[in-house]
Amino acid sequence: MADRPVRILITNDDGVAAPGIRWLAHAARGAGHEVVVAAPEREASGMSAALSAVTDQGRVVITRPTPPGLEDIVAYGVAASPAYIAVLAGLGVFGPAPRLVLSGINRGANAGHAILHSGTVGAALTAANQGLSALAVSLDVLTPAAATSATGGAAVAALDTADDEVRNWPAAADFAIGLLPWLLDAPAGTVLNLNVPDLPADRIAGLRPATLAPFGQVQMAVAERGEGYVRTTVEASEPHPAPGTDLGWLAEGYAAVTAVRPPAPDPGVTLPPAL
Repeated sequence: MADRPVRILITNDDGVAAPGIRWLAHAARGAGHEVVVAAPEREASGMSAALSAVTDQGRVVITRPTPPGLEDIVAYGVAASPAYIAVLAGLGVFGPAPRLVLSGINRGANAGHAILHSGTVGAALTAANQGLSALAVSLDVLTPAAATSATGGAAVAALDTADDEVRNWPAAADFAIGLLPWLLDAPAGTVLNLNVPDLPADRIAGLRPATLAPFGQVQMAVAERGEGYVRTTVEASEPHPAPGTDLGWLAEGYAAVTAVRPPAPDPGVTLPPAL
């Protein structure tokens, strides 16, 4: 791709110091592209496409941190949601507006219809609203190598004690960069959502186009309720994901890519002529 380099914004919802963004930024630059990193200064997971920011006298706070591994790449820490950062990038806040937006590499799959709530995917969809093509990329840290998605709450809790630095970020970055030639040739505003198993590249079965699973990898459940409070937990959504869906392919050891788009009118619904 060095023969047609473009300017790329790299963002995420795990925060500017997260390891996934570092691997994605270096992979994009290694492919010959001009890279700028702008990401939340702190974790902003689950923000969807929210346009929220921390301001000081009406000014969005932007810093120039030097996270480990990003010392040689221009990086901004922004007190804002990933979608807000995508808007700012399109307005030229971090230099010339990018040609592409790469969001990730997220710590955990963003799959199924639950992508509605993902800050990683929200940034990509917001970029598309500005006419930019975008790729959201996530590493499936829940699905074990035995190829099952029946992880449950215990596996979710174990993420808090895992060493994220030893995960297979390079494999996810390679799959992402491999999609860029196709994305550059696609119509402006195209959005891809990529999920990659947390496996070495030589153990990933391949890349498959996928539909969205009916649910996400996990879903919320009520663990306890009482007078004036409720406590929620997350549980595995389904032990046997449907074949051909993003979760189905992940369970079989494949990376999965799905084309998604921002909200649009539904021509299949006929409304009454007057309300």
